[in-house]
Amino acid sequence: MKQKLVGIIILSIIIAAGLVIYVASSGTKKTIVVKGYVGGEKAGLLESEDFKKILKDKFGVIIDYTKVGSIEMARETKTTNIDFLWPSNMIALEIFKESNKKLVKSENIFNSPIVLYSWDTVVGSEEPGKETGLIKAGIVQKINGTYYIVDMPRLIQTIMEGKKWSDLNINELYGKVNVMCTDPVKSNSGNIFAGLLANLLNNEDVVDESLIDKHMPNILSFFKRLGYMESSSGDLFEQYLRTGVGAKPLIVGYENQMVEFATKYKDYWPNVKEKVRILYPVPTIWSSHPLIALTPAGTELIKILSDEEIQQFAWEKHGFRTGLIGVQNNPKVLEVVGIPEKIEKVMQMPSAKVMDKIIKALEGK
Repeated sequence: MKQKLVGIIILSIIIAAGLVIYVASSGTKKTIVVKGYVGGEKAGLLESEDFKKILKDKFGVIIDYTKVGSIEMARETKTTNIDFLWPSNMIALEIFKESNKKLVKSENIFNSPIVLYSWDTVVGSEEPGKETGLIKAGIVQKINGTYYIVDMPRLIQTIMEGKKWSDLNINELYGKVNVMCTDPVKSNSGNIFAGLLANLLNNEDVVDESLIDKHMPNILSFFKRLGYMESSSGDLFEQYLRTGVGAKPLIVGYENQMVEFATKYKDYWPNVKEKVRILYPVPTIWSSHPLIALTPAGTELIKILSDEEIQQFAWEKHGFRTGLIGVQNNPKVLEVVGIPEKIEKVMQMPSAKVMDKIIKALEGK
């Protein structure tokens, strides 16, 4: 009887220990909510259920974000009760630093070069002896499967001179040659294009404070020609795809937008991929995505977003190139063809002070 009692006690202890282990191992992992402001072009990534699952399951993190323009968040946004800012260019980071607001740490997470989107009939054929469109005009060239705008100054000059599409023997289009972009005062892609335009007007050299006033009349003239400009890069890209070549023959966007579209809308992609063209300006400018940590939680988010699995997911599903030095992005894994492995011909944006002068001038245009 005594041995039986001892056995029962031992069994009870084993069962109790097992329950403790089970509870400990199956207990809910503590989830931390990190709050911040982000540029709208990252909304597709942040809303991805797969991305949210990686964050929650692997790191116990949920990102609670609000979309705010990059320049606006750096200039005007109150930073109380938030952990981070995630703008879409380094100019925003410089503006934030000049504001003397508290910054714990900053690090670039993703990159995406500025590109132009067009159509097969506009870009034309590269077949020897049968060249058409922008290729025949010598503005675009196909190199190793990628379309490059090899003569950006000529494209800008064509626009400034008010030439028509028919002057380039593109008779399918009506009206004058133009490149549609978002409002540089409100949207990052338009802001970066304004910086690129200023550099191109400055003999393809980065314009400084001593020279910007000289080029301002031409910058203002260029944007006045555009009329109404969308305030969101996503809205402009959507209009480009919806309204087609007649309404939007040439627009400014991010490289990642087409990758994201091809991944998200697999049913539509086969009907689109043969018609659209991604054009890489020579030179182009990087749209960098620095995360500005305002709290320890924001600093931890920098580490999490630098994780290899997250960086790979962001590239393969949303087209964001890594912000990590030495890590390569393989275009062969993407649905979209014509994307180069490396972006080599790049120039720097003008300084934050120069861009501030451009923005203020365009506000009053």
